[in-house]
Amino acid sequence: MRKTAVLVAGALLLSGCVGGPPKAGGKVSGDKIVLGVLNDQSGIYADLSGKNSVEAVRMAVEDFKAKYGAKAVTRNIEVVTADHQNKSDVAGSKAQELYDRNGADVILDVPQSASALAVAKVAKDKKKLYFNITAATTELTGKQCNRYTFHYAYDTYMLANGTGTAVTRQGAKNWYVVYPDYAFGQDMQKSFTTAVEKAGGKVGVKDPTPFPNDNFSTFLLKAQNMDPRPDVLGTMQAGGDLVNLVKQYNEFGLRDKGIKLSVGLMFLTDIHSLGPDAFAGTTFTDAWYWNFDARNREFADRFLKRTDTRPTFAHAANYSAALQYLEAAQRAGTDASDDVVKTLEGHSFEDVFARGGKVRAEDHRVIHDAYLAEVKPKSAVTEAWDYERILRTIPAAEAFRPVNESGCTFS
Repeated sequence: MRKTAVLVAGALLLSGCVGGPPKAGGKVSGDKIVLGVLNDQSGIYADLSGKNSVEAVRMAVEDFKAKYGAKAVTRNIEVVTADHQNKSDVAGSKAQELYDRNGADVILDVPQSASALAVAKVAKDKKKLYFNITAATTELTGKQCNRYTFHYAYDTYMLANGTGTAVTRQGAKNWYVVYPDYAFGQDMQKSFTTAVEKAGGKVGVKDPTPFPNDNFSTFLLKAQNMDPRPDVLGTMQAGGDLVNLVKQYNEFGLRDKGIKLSVGLMFLTDIHSLGPDAFAGTTFTDAWYWNFDARNREFADRFLKRTDTRPTFAHAANYSAALQYLEAAQRAGTDASDDVVKTLEGHSFEDVFARGGKVRAEDHRVIHDAYLAEVKPKSAVTEAWDYERILRTIPAAEAFRPVNESGCTFS
């Protein structure tokens, strides 16, 4: 028990070592802070984030209280949650309920880009904080940015800049890209096309696919019958859609026909779903990996005891975002939105998720190190869930879109 307490305290010290001493005893509305987690808890993104992200946020609350004790800006911290069903209209209405009925000071997570943008609009209108974790559209820090929205874990630029560039430089010059036909997929297609072309390759054909979708046979047949045949199939799907596509890619034997697979966005749970051999040798960009180092593994071990699964980068990022919000409120001595925003802008930090972490004041993009990873074959897996080999750390300043290209203007 004593050893566990020391480990937790050490992790907390890392998260709070930047930014000076906290202010305590300030004004908190109703003497309560409410963290809202809005995500997919029943559909194709439920495994990669879902209810286990709620558990990660609860872990952050417990660790914050353990760190500050009686000096915490408030000891009364509540976690509330809702399922947005990957529908933008539902996401918007649920966000309003969380802010108005549940008194949420901040909303976290929100996969699916159309839903993410809907929640960003609500956050702007309500002047309440919103940390997006699991949507990828760069519009959150681009033309649709607002001063209450922060984009936390990853985006399409980060994914394409890592994977598209690396795979093209490895010799895959001719790409066939398939993408889900909504904001995330459209953004991914544009980002990957730009990255591939900058690296000397060409996206010959790009096809939108229905979302969600369980049958990709039309596109897989098209790939093998193209002239010239593509070097690589770039799939921009995620979650359950990705699992369906990769399963069918293997059934059609496209790898044996010389068409490599490149995955735009992949989570640990996707690999676990089909087994590592289904993805073996696939290169992709990851925002965080549970077995990267001792600090990550310590968190992953705690998470495993609570959830019976290893954390994805979405789980770790939700933990981090919740903790950094609470740290910001602690520094501000209040949960007043504008004061918390001021303490976040330009703030640099290190925690279990973010190495080289910084909240850019200009567009609210949270930058941090990212990782170029490769899926191990089953024969190289020596421990459950340890499916990745990290090939390269991509420094924070290199991983994300330069701030002068974002197009963000806060109104």
